[in-house]
Amino acid sequence: MVTTLATLLASMLATLLAGEYMILAAIFWPMIAAILAYTLGHFLPGRKGGRIRDTFVLMTVFFSFAVSLLLALYHSDMELRLADFGALALHFRIDGFRALFGCVTAFLWLVTLIFSPEYFAHSRSLNRYWLFNLLTLGATMGVFFSADFRTTFLFFEIMSLTSYALVAHDESPAALRAAETYLAVAIMGGLAMLMGMLLLQQQHGTLEFAGLYRICAGIHDKSLLYLPGALLVVGFGAKAGVFPLHIWLPKAHPVAPAPASALLSGILIKTGVFGVAAVSSNIFINDYTWGVALLIPALITMLLGALLAVFSNDFKRTLACSSVSQIGFIITGIAMQVLPGKHNIFAVHGTLLHMFNHSLAKLVLFLAAGVVYMNRHELEFNRIRGFGRGKPLFRFVFLMAALTICGFPLFSGYISKTLLHESIVQAIYLYNGISVENFLLLTDAVFIFTGGLTFAYMAKLFAALFTGAKEATVPVPPAEKRYISRPAAIALTVSAALLPFFGSFTVSMDLLANRAQDFFHIYGLHEGAHYFSLKNLRSAAVSLAIGMAIYFLMVNNLLMHRKEGGIKTYSVSWPKWLDLENFIYRPLLKFIIRTATLFARIISALPTAAFRRPSWEDPVMIGAFSLNLLFAGAGICIALIYVFTQAFW
Repeated sequence: MVTTLATLLASMLATLLAGEYMILAAIFWPMIAAILAYTLGHFLPGRKGGRIRDTFVLMTVFFSFAVSLLLALYHSDMELRLADFGALALHFRIDGFRALFGCVTAFLWLVTLIFSPEYFAHSRSLNRYWLFNLLTLGATMGVFFSADFRTTFLFFEIMSLTSYALVAHDESPAALRAAETYLAVAIMGGLAMLMGMLLLQQQHGTLEFAGLYRICAGIHDKSLLYLPGALLVVGFGAKAGVFPLHIWLPKAHPVAPAPASALLSGILIKTGVFGVAAVSSNIFINDYTWGVALLIPALITMLLGALLAVFSNDFKRTLACSSVSQIGFIITGIAMQVLPGKHNIFAVHGTLLHMFNHSLAKLVLFLAAGVVYMNRHELEFNRIRGFGRGKPLFRFVFLMAALTICGFPLFSGYISKTLLHESIVQAIYLYNGISVENFLLLTDAVFIFTGGLTFAYMAKLFAALFTGAKEATVPVPPAEKRYISRPAAIALTVSAALLPFFGSFTVSMDLLANRAQDFFHIYGLHEGAHYFSLKNLRSAAVSLAIGMAIYFLMVNNLLMHRKEGGIKTYSVSWPKWLDLENFIYRPLLKFIIRTATLFARIISALPTAAFRRPSWEDPVMIGAFSLNLLFAGAGICIALIYVFTQAFW
C-alpha cells in the first residue's frame, strides 16, 4: 500500500515537473485557494477556524514558492499558450528573468505571511484580507509570466483591483482616501495601456513580446511607435510610481498594513517596471530618442523621491518616498540599456540586480516598520525615538537593509548601483562630443547626488530609531523585551542576511544577472566591471560624503528644532501646497467630471428641447442622463456576456 502510494506521488510529481502545469499552478492555484481560505474562515469561526485558515494560506504560499523554485531550476525556457480560450487567449513564458522574479514574489509573500500572525493578532476582516492577498499573489505571478501585452494587461488590472483592498484594509479615513487615489491612478493608467495596446495591434497585428521584437528590430524610423509606447509606459509607470504618477505611493504605503506595504514596495511596483522594460526592450531597443526621453522622468523620479524622503518625518512614508527614488534608479538603467552601443550589458545587469536588491531590502525595512508599529502604535519620528536602543537584532536587521539601499560596499546594493553608474560612464564615453553628452553628464551628477540623499534620509531614520533618548518624547512601555515573535525574527534575520551575502560574494550576483538577461535581448558578460576598483570605490565615497554633509548641515540643523531643555525634535518642513494630488490632480479631475456631466446633460436634453424649456434641476433631464448611463452599463454587460460565451463555446 505504501509502495503504491509512493509510486503514485512520484508519478504525479514527474508529470508536474515534465509538463506545463506548473505555470498554471503558480498563477491560478493561489486564486482558487483564496476562495477556499475565505470559505474556511467564514464557516469555521473562532480561533480554531482562524488557525486552520492561516495554516491553509501558509501551505498555499509555500506551495507557490516551491513551484517557482522548480520553474527556475528545471524549466527556465518554457512557453504555454491557452489559445482556445476565445477572446481571452492567454500566453505565458518562463525564462531566467521571469523565473527569478517568480521566486522573489513567492519569497516575499512567504516572509510577510510568517510575520503576519503577530501583526494581525488584533485585526479584523482577516478573511477579506487573505482573500485579496492570495488573489493578488496569483495576479502578480500572471504579470511576470506573461508573454504578450494582452495577458499582461489582464493580470495587471486584476492585481490593481485586488491590491486596492490591501491598501484600504484598516478602513480609516486616511486609508480609504489613499486607496481611492491608488485605484484612480491605476484605472487611468489602465485606460492608457489599453489605448496603447490597440494602437500596437492596429499597426503590427500582434501584441506578443517576441513578435514585436522581431518586427520592430527592422524598423529604423520608429516615430509611429512613440505614441503607443508612451501610452503603455504611462500605464506601467503609474504602478511603478514614476513621476508624475507617483502620487499614490507615498500615501498608500503609510496607511496599509506593514506586510501589505512590504509587498506593495517590494514586488507590486516591480510589475510596473516589468512593463516598462517589456516596452523598451522589445520595441525600442537601440533607439536613441526613446532612451533620452525615458531618462527625463527617470531622473526626476530619482531626485524627487529622495528629496521627499529627506523631508519626511514618518517611518513608512520615508520608505515609500525611498521606493519612488529607487524606481528612478531602475528606470534610469532601462533608459541606458536602450541607447545604442555595445556597453548596454552594464545597464541590463544593473537594472535587474537593483530590482532584486530593492525587493529584498524593502521587504526587511517595511517589516521593521511593522515591528515598531506593533510596539508603539506610532510611526512618526518624534514618537518612536530610541525604539531600537538595546535591541541588537533589530539594529542588525535595519542596518543590513539600510546599507543596501545606500549602496554601501560589501552590500548587494553597491553591486547594482556600481553597474548602473558604469553604464552611465560608458555612455558618456560613447557619446563624447555629441550634444547629448551634457545631458549624460547631468545624469551622472544627479545619480551621485541622489545617492548622497539616500544616505542622508537613511541616516535620519537610523538616528531617530537608535540614537534618540527614549524619555525625551513619549513614555515607553515597560521592558520591551518581547518586541517580536521568534518566527518573525527568524524570517527577518534570514532575509536581512541575504543582503551582505550577495554583496560580498559577487559571483552570486553575476550568476543571477547572466541567467536573467535574456529577457532584455542583450547578451554577454560585464567583464569590464571591477566592483571594488579604486574608481568605483571613489564614486561610492563621493556619494556617501555628500550624504553625510547633507545630514549634518541640513537634516540635523534646518529640519530639527530645539525645545525647552535642549531636546531636538523633528519638524515638518515640506510645504503642503506642493502636494500634486491636492494641488493639481483632484481639481483637474473635478473639472473634467463636471465638464463631462454638463456636456452629457446638454446632449441628453436635446430631444426634449423643442417641447419644453430645459432646466438643470429638471427631473426629465436628470432621468435622461441616468437612462443613458443605464444603457451604457447594459452595453458593457452584453459585451462581457459575448466575450465569455465565445471563450467557453
